[in-house]
Amino acid sequence: MEHQQVKKIGILAGEASGDLLGARLIQALRSRFPHLQFEGIGGPAMAAAGCDNLFDIERLAVMGFIEPLFRIPDLIKLRSDLYRHFIQHPPDVFIGIDAPDFNIGLELKLRQAGIPVIHYVSPSVWAWRQYRVRKIAKAVDLMLTLLPFEAKFYEQHQVPVRYVGHPLAEQIPLHTDKIEARRALCIEENATYVALLPGSRRQEIRYMAEPFLRAAYQAWKLRPHLRFITAHVNEQRYQEFYEYYKLYTPDLPLEFFTRRSQDVMAAADVVAVTSGTSTLETMLFKKPMVIAYRMSALTYQLAKLLVKTPYVGLPNLLANELLVPELIQDAASPEAICQHLLDYLDHPEKVQTLQARFTELHQLLRADSSGCISDAVMSVMGAA
Repeated sequence: MEHQQVKKIGILAGEASGDLLGARLIQALRSRFPHLQFEGIGGPAMAAAGCDNLFDIERLAVMGFIEPLFRIPDLIKLRSDLYRHFIQHPPDVFIGIDAPDFNIGLELKLRQAGIPVIHYVSPSVWAWRQYRVRKIAKAVDLMLTLLPFEAKFYEQHQVPVRYVGHPLAEQIPLHTDKIEARRALCIEENATYVALLPGSRRQEIRYMAEPFLRAAYQAWKLRPHLRFITAHVNEQRYQEFYEYYKLYTPDLPLEFFTRRSQDVMAAADVVAVTSGTSTLETMLFKKPMVIAYRMSALTYQLAKLLVKTPYVGLPNLLANELLVPELIQDAASPEAICQHLLDYLDHPEKVQTLQARFTELHQLLRADSSGCISDAVMSVMGAA
């Protein structure tokens, strides 16, 4: 029998949320094609799923407009090293997951060298810098979008696209058990819990730790029965947040968890969350939330000029209405965060209405994402 060449996939994720998506993508493909090989950059979830990581994912963990400028030399070298590796050891397809400022440039060079390219998770070209769609059209053979309105944008610009649904909408049940989650975390079953989710990046911890902790402290002083929980993507983020906790609110009844963010969401009554994928997860767990985000002053001024959407939180973008409060920059004060958290606790009827809307959005995002992604990847590999 003729020996069949093992197919190899290059893959790159830039942060924790991309690591989770990459891991599920690898698992979906390997369930149908067990001998596929994966190499590139991922986090612990992708490594556990079978990705051979060539470099540390932390080298890509940058955010905003200004902060990455200080990392340009290292990022240029990293992209050059990856390009050289994939040219010398060409994969059958390269899949860039999110991290568009890094990935799209690499994808363009790889595609020009004859390597088929898929980009998974659309950059927010529909929100700002729409001119980027021209470069994306040259850089990818196929765009995979998580959200339905993104696919419509690419269709309008004649970029090959497939809406594959959001895997989190399949993974997270329509209904979850709060008490079961609390038992899994070994916390009080009957207490009222506020979850603090300040983000997975170092800069997010830097900007959001103080307002979240001070908001929690204010809420606790007003309602001494409240308890608080927080989750962090790894030990490094936990230690960084813990230092702020010791500095600002050392007596706050706050329990820390690492790599348990979904359990913490499921266990919470209300959530303070930094804008990003965590807002979508919180929505899928049907938890009332306050979305807050701070960044450097210069980054914020640039964002105000460039961002064209009325909302920043994914629940609000999906609904195209302000379902949950968004507190950005100076508006993300401890007082405002505290006020919104307590408002949810004081008005259970608002929470019920919000949960019904979240359920509708959850169903909208459900699709056979694993099957859709597998079919899409194999179609590009087969056409190569």
